[in-house]
Formats: sequence, C-alpha cells, structure tokens
Amino acid sequence: MSDTTQSRITVAAIHAAPVFMNLNKTVEKAVGLIEEASRQGARVIVFPEAFMPGFPYWVNLSSVLLHGKPFVRLWENSVDLSDSQSVLVPLQDAARRAQSVVVMGFNERSGGTLYNSQLFINQDGGILGSRRKLVPTLAERTVWGYGNGSTLKTWDTDFGKIGGLMCWEHSMNLARQALISQGIQIHASSWPGLISVKGFDPIFQTQVEALTKAHALTGQCFVIVAMNPVNQEVFDFMEPYIGKTNLMDTGPAWSAIIHPLSTLLATETGDKDTVLCAEINLKHIISTKYLLDSTGHYSRPEVLSLLIDRTDYQPVQFIGEEPEHNSTSIEQNHSDNE
Repeated sequence: MSDTTQSRITVAAIHAAPVFMNLNKTVEKAVGLIEEASRQGARVIVFPEAFMPGFPYWVNLSSVLLHGKPFVRLWENSVDLSDSQSVLVPLQDAARRAQSVVVMGFNERSGGTLYNSQLFINQDGGILGSRRKLVPTLAERTVWGYGNGSTLKTWDTDFGKIGGLMCWEHSMNLARQALISQGIQIHASSWPGLISVKGFDPIFQTQVEALTKAHALTGQCFVIVAMNPVNQEVFDFMEPYIGKTNLMDTGPAWSAIIHPLSTLLATETGDKDTVLCAEINLKHIISTKYLLDSTGHYSRPEVLSLLIDRTDYQPVQFIGEEPEHNSTSIEQNHSDNE
C-alpha cells in the first residue's frame, strides 16, 4: 500500500441480473447500479461474470446443434473493444462521476470469436485494461475462446492494487498465485448465477465460498464476490431456441465481501437486485501478512517457483516490414497499357 492509497474505503458487489441479451439496456441498468453504489459511498464496484449482456445459460442445458442462432444474438450484443464509438462510454462516464473503480464482466467480441472478459475502469473514467478468462468451463468452450497470460495482472489505483478472476478460474491455483505475486489487495471475483442449475443447486454456493475465502487468506487480500440472480428473462429468451427446460429454474445468487482472514464482512443470498456494500481497511492486509506473507517470508522460491508467460499469442503474425504500396507506378503502368 503506497502512502497515497486510501486505507479505509467502501466497496460494493453488484448482486443483480442484466437485461438479458440486450446490451444497450444492460448498460443503462449498470449505470444506475453504479450510481446507487456511489450513493452508498462505494469506491470499488464489482459486477458479475458476463453481465453484459448475460451468461449464455443455454450451453449447459441443450444440444450444441441448437446454439447457432442464440450465439448470433449474443455476438450482436457483445462489446468490441476496438470500436471507437464504444458502448462503454456511458460506463466510463458513470465511473468518473462516481469517482469509483468499476470492474465489469462482459462478453467481448473480436472478429467472429467471443471471449468472457473483465473490464477495469479507473475512477477518472479511463480504461485500465481488460482480461479474458483463461479457460472457459465445461460447455462454455462452445461459445468462448481462450484467454492468455498477457493481461493476467493487477492495476494500481488510488484504492489499492486491483485484479480479478472469473468463476472456476479460482480453482486454478497458479492463476491465483500469479495475481498474489503481484501484490493484489482487492480481488474482483465475478461469477454467474448457477445455484438453480440441476446438480449445482446443493453445492455451488458452498464451492464459491470455499474458493473465494481460500483466495482471501492465501493471497492476503480483500475479495469482492459478485454473482447475478437468474430471472424469468433468461427463460423467455432461451425458449424459442431450445424449448422449455427442466434442468434450471429461476433462482438466487450468493455475493459477498471477504476479509483477508477469510471472515465475511457482508453477504447477500437472494433473487432480488441488490447493491452489497462494506467498508474495508487495507491496513488489515499488513497485519494478516504478519501471520503469513505469500510473497515474502511464507514463500520458498528456491523450492517452489512460478513462471508466467505474458506473450499475447495471435493466430497470425507478420515477420519483416510490409512493402510500400507504390500507387504512382501502378497508375503509370495502367496508363502505359492503354
């Protein structure tokens, strides 16, 4: 923690559902939730996984042969970060007005491929960066591409070092350690609402709580868990494509704010949109590190070490300089042939 970092701040987990598969209306709703969190004094605001415009629940509920058309709808409502007229501008403006860091889960569009991504917006409205989920889980692999290590990092803000992971990435111990090794202080833990999925319903909340508490303690950081409830809009969208399903129902979510000692500072379990807030004190990280410091006295680098590849792998790479385009000679040759 630097001398300029505020030690006591209020943080918020957005426990809310998007306007399912409607990007523009979801952005409008997100702006309102940022404003509500700001009224409660929040300076770090974390949204659920794939909040814009929603998690593709159909991938786990039906045959992949039925998924082409909903994929197109998802693609049309996803965010292209290279778009100069980006739909993100209202979010950036809202973060600036709130003077808050915002972490947004979104479907990222890059060419014909979608990625499950987190966007980090600074309190001045500038974009700190974004990152893509390293491994889409289970049937998610039919919708999302794989991220790489180029953005597995933390960002410095006036409210501490901030980074994040999504969903089952929290089971990737080396990915967690990559952030821990960079001194993460506030961890954005974004999740979809899966509590009401058959097979997950008795265990999902327990697993999320176990993984995120473990990360708080082993990383000596505060963890903000943001998860969305599942409402009827999800089923109204899916039914024309996959029919009715008995594998999932509307249901609640579990969001929380967790202390580095793994105690729960605030929790929300319900199916209503809620802005969950709690005050944290970054100085408590230092007292926790007195007990164990995962990047200091409680590490054994001569025994255990971690190699992180930050190469931004691309499907096409050009070697050498691009030849100059000589339009004059082309025009001359054309005139000579006439």
